Amino acid sequence: MEDDQDQPPESLMPYADWAEAALRQVVVRAIRHAQDNGLPGEHHFFLTFRTDLPGVVIPPRLLAQYPHEMSIVLQHQFWDLKFLDDSQSISVGLSFGGVPSTLLIPLNALIAFADPFVQFMLRFNPAEPVAAEPEPEPAPEPPAAEEDAPSDTPQVVSLAAFRRRTPPKN
Repeated sequence: MEDDQDQPPESLMPYADWAEAALRQVVVRAIRHAQDNGLPGEHHFFLTFRTDLPGVVIPPRLLAQYPHEMSIVLQHQFWDLKFLDDSQSISVGLSFGGVPSTLLIPLNALIAFADPFVQFMLRFNPAEPVAAEPEPEPAPEPPAAEEDAPSDTPQVVSLAAFRRRTPPKN
């Protein structure tokens, strides 16, 4: 049996949540500074974020490639970096495979922020994705009145299941 005196009492105040919210504001200030002044010297940002959270906007092909988490680097080739107060999100333009895209990353989707030039890094507790609503089960088909009786309606049968398939050639 463990001695309860070794365990600190459970806090009734959410200090960890408050500290994390305050550290997220450091990211906001860094983004706003870069938005207003550009990135000085060799400073650059690494942002890692959840892609499966509400409010995250990335191109569908990137979401297919990164269904849960993605990292981006803001260094030389990005544009329109800004923090949007109304949605509490970071908006930035980047090119992926030569295709320009605008990403929208809510602050609560951030998992990590870093400025490697000065070896500064923050890690955040990942927000949990909202569980998708379960799809309703399809209603059972009503049983046929007379299964053995021949139908007057012509029946179409697909032959695709009976065709021999050959593997594609390279």
